[in-house]
Amino acid sequence: MLPKLISFGDFFLPAYGVLVALGFLAALWLTGRLARRSGLDPDAVTNLGVYAALAGLAGAKLLMFAQDMDYYISNPREIFSLSTLQAGGIFYGGLIGALVVGVLYMRRQRLPALETLDAFGPGLALGQGIGRIGCFAAGCCWGQACERAWAVTFTDVEAHRLVGVPLGVAIHPTQLYEAAGALAIFGVLYWWFGRSSGPGTVIGLYLMLSGMTRFAVEFVRAHEQGNPFGGPLSVAQWISAGLLVLGAVLYKKGRTMAGGPKLAQTA
Repeated sequence: MLPKLISFGDFFLPAYGVLVALGFLAALWLTGRLARRSGLDPDAVTNLGVYAALAGLAGAKLLMFAQDMDYYISNPREIFSLSTLQAGGIFYGGLIGALVVGVLYMRRQRLPALETLDAFGPGLALGQGIGRIGCFAAGCCWGQACERAWAVTFTDVEAHRLVGVPLGVAIHPTQLYEAAGALAIFGVLYWWFGRSSGPGTVIGLYLMLSGMTRFAVEFVRAHEQGNPFGGPLSVAQWISAGLLVLGAVLYKKGRTMAGGPKLAQTA
């Protein structure tokens, strides 16, 4: 809807990049605050957030390249093109990259893994929700044709040129579906954080709820990439299912370690 906030000749300030940056800063601030409430070193946790973000950017790009490997092999110059650099990549690739770097950093800094990940849970959902609004502004990650009253129609030729979103066609606002889901998940996790029944339950809930949200949205999202696994499920849905299972394991482990639900004091 608004891919460019400001334009000066060939230079422009992308709405997607600005909103992703705002989402990251909001998530980082909130994570530091929750880390302090948990008795963790807020500086170490904030540094972890920065490193994980850099790994997330790399992971999102790598998964994007992997899914479009044939295209990039045929057009290697596109790897370093402006449109590729401006593309956000694939969220799950970023999440996996961030988790890998996060685990390694926590081991090195001797941070308690589950408690630290719990501090990140609400911030991840908040940042994801703001970032998805950026997707809507840019036009990327669009949905399938839709005849519902809430369908949206993109008309900005720059959005089509930059990300390929179809113009003049009523489609599902899948970006807003995910944004609304992520912000609702943030509300649940922020409320649950002070009432956690054990370490790992907050991040476990995040993985389960975000996995279910993405799994559902994928049914109405347009897919330009092929499905290497075949069948009715997309790559993102398989990843969502895996994260849902992982989240359930972490949640159950936290409840077991706590010996059942209990109310923690809040700061």
